[in-house]
Amino acid sequence: MERYEVLKVIGSGNFGVAKLVKDRFTGELHAVKYIERGQKIDEHVQREIMNHRSLKHPNIIRFKEVIY
Repeated sequence: MERYEVLKVIGSGNFGVAKLVKDRFTGELHAVKYIERGQKIDEHVQREIMNHRSLKHPNIIRFKEVIY
C-alpha cells in the first residue's frame, strides 16, 4: 500500500473495512476495501471480486485492482 495514502475509514461490513485513499502518484481518490484473509473468507471474496469486475453501469463505481 505504499502507492496509497489512507485518508479515513468510510465504512465496514462482514468481510472488511472500506477506506478512502489517495493515489500518491496521480492524486486520485479511491475507496479501498481491506479484507482479512482466511479460508472461508477467501471463497466469498473471490466471488465478490468476480462480480465486481463484471459490473458495467454509469451509477456504479468501477472495480480497479486486487492487491495481495
